[in-house]
Amino acid sequence: MVFGDLLSAGFSFVMNLMKIFASLLVSLPVLITISIVLRDPPPDRIKGFADARVLETPSSPVTTSSNIEIFRRPAPVSNITSSNSAENVSPEIELPTQIPKEDKLYDGLLAPGFDEGSCLSRYQSSFYRKISTHKPSSYLLSRLRSYEELHKRCGPNSKPYSASLKQLKKKSNGKSTGATDKCKYVVWIANSGLGNRILSITAAFIYALVTNRVLLLDPGKDLPDLFCEPFPETSWLLSNHFPIKSHFDKFDQKSPRCYGNMLKKTSNSSELSLPSSYVYLHLGHDYDQQDKLFFCDEEQSHLGKVDWLVMKTDNYFVPSLFLMPSFEQELNKLFPERETVFHHLGRYLFHPSNHVWGLITRYYQAYLAKADEMVGIQVRTFEPAGPGPFKHVMDQILACVFSEKLLPRVDENKPIVDFSSSSGTPKLKSVLMTSLKPDYSENLRSMYWEHPTVTGDLIGVFQPSHEGEQRTDDKLHDRKALAEMFLLSFSDVLVTSAWSTFGYVAQGLGGLKPWILFKPENQTVPYPPCRRLQSMEPCFHAPPLWDCKEKRGTDTGAIVPHVRHCEDISWGLQLIDTHNDHL
Repeated sequence: MVFGDLLSAGFSFVMNLMKIFASLLVSLPVLITISIVLRDPPPDRIKGFADARVLETPSSPVTTSSNIEIFRRPAPVSNITSSNSAENVSPEIELPTQIPKEDKLYDGLLAPGFDEGSCLSRYQSSFYRKISTHKPSSYLLSRLRSYEELHKRCGPNSKPYSASLKQLKKKSNGKSTGATDKCKYVVWIANSGLGNRILSITAAFIYALVTNRVLLLDPGKDLPDLFCEPFPETSWLLSNHFPIKSHFDKFDQKSPRCYGNMLKKTSNSSELSLPSSYVYLHLGHDYDQQDKLFFCDEEQSHLGKVDWLVMKTDNYFVPSLFLMPSFEQELNKLFPERETVFHHLGRYLFHPSNHVWGLITRYYQAYLAKADEMVGIQVRTFEPAGPGPFKHVMDQILACVFSEKLLPRVDENKPIVDFSSSSGTPKLKSVLMTSLKPDYSENLRSMYWEHPTVTGDLIGVFQPSHEGEQRTDDKLHDRKALAEMFLLSFSDVLVTSAWSTFGYVAQGLGGLKPWILFKPENQTVPYPPCRRLQSMEPCFHAPPLWDCKEKRGTDTGAIVPHVRHCEDISWGLQLIDTHNDHL
């Protein structure tokens, strides 16, 4: 009986083993299939745009339809986390470790050692952009490190700063002493829209750099909310208790301390007695001939004796600084590639706050990261009839992107593209449009939804915001505007609107020479509708037309080869590189 029980138990054990073995044989093909799928997933380009993409390494160029080589890099994966405090929302981003450290610092433009968590964009923005082929000069890097030391030594909360504030409070009207052992300052007053502010801050910084002054900014209503501090262990923002801050809104061309107004009252500027404490410089678009004498060396020799220069400007006046003999040699050493001034300094100075960086990274990862090519289109109209939308503007956009082969045409006679008969996998292109109005992006999106492209490429059209009108100093409006400038700067190819400082900022940050939509006349599409610019530098919209030496009017766009009139504004000035072969 016992033997029978043992035999029965042994038989049951063998049968159970056979069942388990049979189950494994059935499951094995399924497990192998799953492992293959997970290891090498099938193409899913048609299903959407929301997943993060892994881009090719920089050594693998991608050629676009317009024969432009795009050097890709691995895209970051963003995991947005929330905080109990709305003021501390920050994106936590897993960054690829194979990116060289020098890219993280933009080839040495940025100083290491900042607290990365307090300003995530400072060391992360480089991972979203193509690697720049424009390297900063060693002299520029050296001067930036020297400036950072100067700013730390003379900036807010330093002993020299406190001593200078005491002198400023006394409102001395005595003649300048010209002492050279003091710290000297240039104060920028917030003025105009965000694009103008970014460009004019850059111009003021260059002026401070070449005159060995410390740049300090009037924060306005939202500057600290938009940007991180650019200099280590110090601040570039004036406090609300700055002695003459209450005068900022009142400063104009008729102010007693306005340098141009002082010049009007004397026939010989060498006899002008300047107050040693501060002088106001009116350098806005409405400045007059006396104000424009700021760009003459003779006047700079007088201004150099003043401790505080307070500057109100909405201009990118850099090209005119290159025409001044006293600054020309230094500027040429700083920027041997003249068209890289804003490209380098924009990346050095402007780092979006964590608020804004969250807007940028969330949108990029959700809609743009997966595309094979990103096309940016920035639309800004200056029509007398108002902000639009206008049919001729839409027609101009289409004429530009089709004629320059930036986007494919559609086939209105074919309901669908048969991918099985096409050669290769269709490209996925994301179009980022920015405009105050939604109509242009909606028209483009509808066209690519309703009809297939002649190339078989898949086109997604996205617009982050459509505010209707510009609202300067509105915190959320400016956050969105800054986010869109940075998103446009991530583009592979870019189309911008003539006269727009918004577009200038995007092209400079991205190191892009955009196709510019010329300003229409009489509500008709211009011919050609657009043209690729020779330079990525912004345009100085209101330059002086004056020969300081001869004391007569002159064409300042015909003095030196590297300062020429702008392609979108005939009277403006722009820096170009004459030795480059432009596309």
